[in-house]
Amino acid sequence: MRKNENVSFLSGDNKIAWTPTKEQIESANITSFMKKHHIPSYETLLYKSVHEPDWFYPAILEELAIPWFQNYEKVVDLSSGVELPLWFPGGLTNLYHYGLEKHVKNGNGKRTALIWEGEDGSTRTVTFEELMEETDRLANGLKNLGVKKGDRVGVFLPQVPEIQPVLFACAKLGAVVIPCFSGFGSDAVAVRLNDGEAKWLITADGFFRKGKVVELEKVAEDAAKLVPTLEKLIIVNRITKSFGEQPKSLKKNAIYYHEILLEDGHKKIKTEAMKSDEPLLIIYTSGTTGKPKGTQHTHYSFPLKNAIDMYFCFDVKANDRMFWLTDIGWMMGPWHIFGTAINGAAAVLYEGSPDYPSEKRLWELVEKHQVSIMGVAPTVIRSMMNYDDNPAVEYNLETLRILGSTGEAWNPKPWKWYFEKVGAKRCPIINYSGGTEISGGILSCVPIKPLKPCSFHGPAPGMAATVVDQNGKDVHNKVGDLVITKPFVGMTYSYWNDHQRYLHTYWHRWQGIWHHGDFAAIDSDGYWFILGRSDDTMNIAGKRLGPADIESLLVNHPLVKESAVISIPDEVKGEVPLLFVVPHTYIDGADILKLMHELKQTIADKLGKAFLPKHMIVVTNLPKTQSGKVARRIIRSAFLHQGLGDISTLQNPECIDEIKRAGEKK
Repeated sequence: MRKNENVSFLSGDNKIAWTPTKEQIESANITSFMKKHHIPSYETLLYKSVHEPDWFYPAILEELAIPWFQNYEKVVDLSSGVELPLWFPGGLTNLYHYGLEKHVKNGNGKRTALIWEGEDGSTRTVTFEELMEETDRLANGLKNLGVKKGDRVGVFLPQVPEIQPVLFACAKLGAVVIPCFSGFGSDAVAVRLNDGEAKWLITADGFFRKGKVVELEKVAEDAAKLVPTLEKLIIVNRITKSFGEQPKSLKKNAIYYHEILLEDGHKKIKTEAMKSDEPLLIIYTSGTTGKPKGTQHTHYSFPLKNAIDMYFCFDVKANDRMFWLTDIGWMMGPWHIFGTAINGAAAVLYEGSPDYPSEKRLWELVEKHQVSIMGVAPTVIRSMMNYDDNPAVEYNLETLRILGSTGEAWNPKPWKWYFEKVGAKRCPIINYSGGTEISGGILSCVPIKPLKPCSFHGPAPGMAATVVDQNGKDVHNKVGDLVITKPFVGMTYSYWNDHQRYLHTYWHRWQGIWHHGDFAAIDSDGYWFILGRSDDTMNIAGKRLGPADIESLLVNHPLVKESAVISIPDEVKGEVPLLFVVPHTYIDGADILKLMHELKQTIADKLGKAFLPKHMIVVTNLPKTQSGKVARRIIRSAFLHQGLGDISTLQNPECIDEIKRAGEKK
């Protein structure tokens, strides 16, 4: 194996960092499931989960206590091909029925369903019984307003308590939710609502972000003007309620959330019995070109995949309190809500910025609400970690038993900080990688096997994943393409109104194989590593190299807070790396030259002189998506003054101008 082929090998740390205790193994969901079904090993479970779906899915759905209005005829129908599987045909159910109502009917209504904290310190706790009551009142009100089965409902909300009843009420009615990121501008919201031909938009008057009010209602009103199908805005009072103000009078096309919470909500309307191919969600994900892609999910796909992954990989139990730093517009937002609810656990939501009023906010949140499972994107840890801090010592984080991460590839340094300084070396980091189109993870970890830094144990249960070369052949100890070879629960049913684009995106490269677009590798010990998106890969003088290979070296330097590496054209090598560096403190002049020299020397020593960069550019920030991923494509396009494509999912589009100016100078 060439030394440039796997970033985790390059780190020089390929040793086991965490080993589960006997108690951790014995108490895990996955252990009890294997014992119940007389499965001798985790590897056997993985094999059976993909090769015996007629056994696996009924077994896990029984474990999750999934009720049906009408039982399904078979597990999966592949008569239309592997690209178009029909899961549980003949079955009738509803997310409301199996994710919420079952807990109250089974006598568990007093369990906590939600713990919410606003950036201003306000809190709210909701039981499943209370959640069901508000959901029923809202569903009645929405029905009286005219919302019916099949209607598309935009949900443009910050992390507020009303997210739970909104999602479950729409599900109960058979309406289709279009989640929108709370940081979107009006045009980005309108594009998604127009594509889905939405009739309703649920938003808020605003929310708090870094101590300031974000006027979400104004954005929603501007978006509504661009969506001719939209009939009504439904507005949650977040800001006026917090200030004790009276809500302002609304325009004819708007109504307040509290006004449609009918008092006779206990007179329950009938829950729609949904077929297995009827939609629940259209979640949009941005492509490198063209309009956003609307991944279509049903009551049988997205929520079930969420719950299965949480049960096996994150070991979620009914007494857990699970926090994930996310937004409703990112896949992990609905994933967090649905998965915790189905498993009977409490979802912990936080409204604001993780670094306000200080970078200690998340540790305060964990201590205050006794969080047991915590998830963030690696970028959050990279931006917050400070080696002078030791959260596990400064705060009581002993309730934590699982750490989670998703969104992008790790570097060893922040992974170790998260593991050591937050988890106190007790908690496994469940690395989780998949996508909006997957409804969860392709690769994951489980809490019963030892961990290497930045690694995955392999495919999540139910996922037939492998790594292949350019000819579609399996490879080990070598970088290749991450693919899926069998259909799975959670797979998008297509792109909304764009089926050919769906087929071309995932099924065009190799017949019958899902091409996901990530580079991955499996080491000699069987550990898996994600090395970044394949469309980010550089080809330096005929040698493939992922940006993470270089970025992991850069962030090990004490002056470097964050980094991004792209390739730019070169007359000799075809492409050469270009470094973008965000320092911990301001540097200029001789300090920049010194840092550049030291970083180049590290790259030469660790990767070889063939991969030396053309330039290094110091910037104040890097453009990131709503999920925290560094947007390398945007960086490259901005630097080279090419078309930027879709930038609606960026958290911080203002930093693009700095990169453009750097491109002009070079």
